[in-house]
Amino acid sequence: MPLVAKWKKAANQVIIRKPTRKAESTPIRTISVIIPAHNEERYLRRTLDGLKRQDYDWFEIIVVANGCTDCTAEVAKGRCNRLITLSQKSLGVARNLGARLAKGELLLFLDADTILEPRALRSVAHEFSKTHSAGTLKGRPDTERFKYRLVYGLKNFVHRFSLHRGSSGVILCWKRQFIYIGGFDEGLEVRENSELMHRLKRFGKYKYINEVSAVTSMRRYDQQGCRRVVWLWVKLWFRSMFGDLHNRHYETVR
Repeated sequence: MPLVAKWKKAANQVIIRKPTRKAESTPIRTISVIIPAHNEERYLRRTLDGLKRQDYDWFEIIVVANGCTDCTAEVAKGRCNRLITLSQKSLGVARNLGARLAKGELLLFLDADTILEPRALRSVAHEFSKTHSAGTLKGRPDTERFKYRLVYGLKNFVHRFSLHRGSSGVILCWKRQFIYIGGFDEGLEVRENSELMHRLKRFGKYKYINEVSAVTSMRRYDQQGCRRVVWLWVKLWFRSMFGDLHNRHYETVR
């Protein structure tokens, strides 16, 4: 298994733990989990703890603390394989830098307030193949309130049936293809995920993985109101078809 041998030799310090098991039906995909984090000290620890509970071994964790004025970097120390700190806040720059430094063949961009189920990375390795160019996991709110489950039920529906190439706290793609197209548009702060996936579609299909969930914080909905957030989605989707979104910004929610 030359890929495994090369990974172990070149990135021994990157793998969280030496493999103790491997289901024969699961191919080995070296995965780089990239977490951009801006003032995420309240949420980041749980996200990283969720990664430590994964039942899959061939992955690294890269945290890119960007423009932080809190203890985000201190929370990440000792809980990730590589910590990068940037003085300025920029989601696109943080993601692109993390991707360039990643050693995995498969990139998984994970929001700092999103927790993966323990079988998530194994499912990604099994389900995301060379025929796919971009994808996401089933999203699940971190509360059982009906309105939030309804919103995420709708999001999952449109993702599952490829009515919209979107994401729910997780973006999957191959590093080689990501680098080839130039990564995220660093001047775009809204609908940047969909824009990336649109450019990646030349390489393959969109993949929605339904077997496992990514549990995401509903803090934006709590603070801004569910109707307001959903209406913002609709407006941005409409404007993306007829205009330029480079001058649009999301309000920071912490």
